[in-house]
Amino acid sequence: MASSPCGITNFDSGLEIKTRSVEQTLIPLVSQITTLINHKDKPKKSERTLAAIHRVGQAVSVAVGRFVAVGEAIATENQELKEEMGQACFEARRAGDAIAQLTDASATTAAAIVMASPAQTDGRATVFSDRTAMVKAARLLLSSVTKVLVLADRIVIKQIIASRNKVLVTLDHLERVSTFQDFVHIFSQFGNEMVEFAHLTGDRQNDLKDENKRARMAAARAVLEKCTMMLLTASKTCLRHPDCESARINKDAVFQRMRCALEQVIEIVTEARSSGETRVLPASLYNGIKDFKSRVESLREGGGLYPSPPQSLVGQLEALVERTEDFTDSAYTSHEQRQAILGLCQVARQHAQQLAQAWGEAQAAQDQEVTEGVEVCIIKTCQSACDLHRELHKVAVSRAADLLRLHGEQLPLRALKVSGGEGNLEAVGEFTRTLTEQKEQLVETCRLLGHVSGTEPLEITCVHAEETFHVIGPQIISASQTLALHPSSKIAKENLEVFCEAWESQLCDMALLLREINDVTEGRRGDKKPYLSLPRPGKHTANLKTTKAVKLDAEEQTSMAKLGVELRLLSSDMDGELDKWEEQEHEVVRHGQSLASMAYSMYLFTRGEGLLKTTLDLFHQAEVLSEEGIQLCSSLSNFSIQLVEEEKTALTTEMEKLLALCQQLQTGAKTPVQGKTATFQTVDSSIQTSRAIMAAVLCLLPLCNKLNRKYKSERNSLGSPQGWRERQDATSPVREDDSANGKNSNGFGVRPLGEHMAGMNLLESK
Repeated sequence: MASSPCGITNFDSGLEIKTRSVEQTLIPLVSQITTLINHKDKPKKSERTLAAIHRVGQAVSVAVGRFVAVGEAIATENQELKEEMGQACFEARRAGDAIAQLTDASATTAAAIVMASPAQTDGRATVFSDRTAMVKAARLLLSSVTKVLVLADRIVIKQIIASRNKVLVTLDHLERVSTFQDFVHIFSQFGNEMVEFAHLTGDRQNDLKDENKRARMAAARAVLEKCTMMLLTASKTCLRHPDCESARINKDAVFQRMRCALEQVIEIVTEARSSGETRVLPASLYNGIKDFKSRVESLREGGGLYPSPPQSLVGQLEALVERTEDFTDSAYTSHEQRQAILGLCQVARQHAQQLAQAWGEAQAAQDQEVTEGVEVCIIKTCQSACDLHRELHKVAVSRAADLLRLHGEQLPLRALKVSGGEGNLEAVGEFTRTLTEQKEQLVETCRLLGHVSGTEPLEITCVHAEETFHVIGPQIISASQTLALHPSSKIAKENLEVFCEAWESQLCDMALLLREINDVTEGRRGDKKPYLSLPRPGKHTANLKTTKAVKLDAEEQTSMAKLGVELRLLSSDMDGELDKWEEQEHEVVRHGQSLASMAYSMYLFTRGEGLLKTTLDLFHQAEVLSEEGIQLCSSLSNFSIQLVEEEKTALTTEMEKLLALCQQLQTGAKTPVQGKTATFQTVDSSIQTSRAIMAAVLCLLPLCNKLNRKYKSERNSLGSPQGWRERQDATSPVREDDSANGKNSNGFGVRPLGEHMAGMNLLESK
């Protein structure tokens, strides 16, 4: 490892922050160190300024000390990280001590012993006289703290891998079980292990910074959730009918898919592939057209210095045209749609060739600027590419909408259930062909939607939908054949029901996916994701028996419509209010964004849409929303420390109202209910209280933003991000034990560091 001149190891290289928790933990520390480094160099320093800077340095040092204690405990419990973690903790503590000494106005040249060759002013090395030493110490502190966090993150990955390994071992036992008694015992253990795995991977999914990885994780976890129930019924069917070939095929397919999904989760978490392969998405036409347009428009920037005619653009367009064969070669594309696509491809070819010709003529004339003829060709080429994309989007979306309408009644599935229950193998064979054709249509349509999805996370979701239809279709067929061979078997009937429900669920997810693609295309809430804390209630109980969660009927949805629309409007208003904040990473903004997302998913529930399918899902979402509101209150309480008494009173009054509403919602969501009437009343109450919470937050946000801007302006005018502290310190002296105990540390932004580390559960030995 490279070392700095002062002997402190430099960890700057090779550290990539991949999770939000690590990033958010570093933000307050970066803020305070930036304060120290960027403090304006005034000729004279007041005692209050010196005291304030001293307190900042001491607070950073104390926070680093608490942080290092956590890191050292982690190192003790995980021997494989002991050496690296111990070294990183040592460097962090040393850099923190150096910062404390450099911010101590009464310090002598002792700081020079820690940091190399500080400049001297009146015999003292301080942040004012030795900026270079402060920059060095800050850089080393940040790199070592980041190293500790990244190493701690490995423990989380280790927990997920250990949990996966336990699941795999139990899965092997389940696959080989031969009696119902053994199966019940092992499956109970398997259920508990899957719950643990679901919680660990759900937390990891929400923590990942990369949207594409989050989408891939969500897809893999969705497979595991569906496969768990399939595994239960498929295994029971195989145990009941051990000589049935279709039952065995069904069971083997479920186990295989379960193992693949488990492997995908680990690949995402560890960013490694056992086979050494790199899985890439199929090239979408949306991205291809976007890149083509970008290259065409970049010709303007090249001017007369572009080295050669843009013949490569013609080749790139030909590759795009070739990919449109997914649309034009499809048996389900109408003649009119096929001709429209082919016609637009030909127009795009002509314009690209005209552009290449005009560019060549301009080069021959040695024009130093883009000529009018070239500009016209650029505009025409880009426009023809846009027209082609618009037509492709229209074809894909219209076909998906038509398919969802056509297959909404699930006639083939109903027919398979009936004919299978009657033992009519001939009818099962006939409806099997119908379902197979439907499956091929859906698979192809998902592929077309992937071409026009507009974002990579949605493209990943399209690939997941395509794979799901491709796999579940044959499983439904084998399950229906098993039932036809054993028409009196309740287990075989239940097995077919589970696979049919998975198919219907995927159709609902496809409808939601279609809306999200349209939202992206039309610029409406394309990045709005319903907030979910998986696994959802009712899906993973101790013995994993199916629970009959309540779904709202049409009449109840109608009565909820007004509440839902109000919730939707409040969610939109909150998004607009949050966009006004200059600091989008502010804690208040992050909590507000989460609340808006959750409110939006509850609005979708009132319409019978979205990922909240049952009342249990809604109650769980309401509980999570209340917890998020309580966390917002906590953040507002910390924020209010800096306010004068009149401002604090106004904020506290509104905050207390919000806290009371959150507690009311939490209590209602956790209260068990029996019967449809009581359930509907609780749903109504939960949505009304959620609406009141959103309204309360919406009242608070403008006030918080105004106060935040006010104090930010004052801090800038004082020349220090902590300038407002000086005024507060003049009237509110700080006791020595306050610093030691971490009190008032939120003003310095160091308490969130300790709180976050405490919340990571890194000290638990699992």
